[in-house]
Amino acid sequence: MNDPDSTFFLLAYFSGHVQGVGFRYSTAQIAKGYEVTGFVKNLADGRVELEIEGEESECRGMIATIEDELDAFVRKTELSDGIRHKVFTTFRIA
Repeated sequence: MNDPDSTFFLLAYFSGHVQGVGFRYSTAQIAKGYEVTGFVKNLADGRVELEIEGEESECRGMIATIEDELDAFVRKTELSDGIRHKVFTTFRIA
């Protein structure tokens, strides 16, 4: 990554019992422990979407923590990632 405006991004979809249980709030708290930006939001189909940017190790570490700490709620995690221009400056609940 030679372009200073480029960053690693990770898009995750969590399914299971992930809405109405504080999943987004817990995810936002976990994000404070990592150098990531992005958002977490509920989707109409019952899943939760997480989109984060940062160093790859930070993003993957955050996902691992979510899967470890919130595993009672998550039945399935779908991930995709790549490199792109930076989009976010903070992390928020959408």
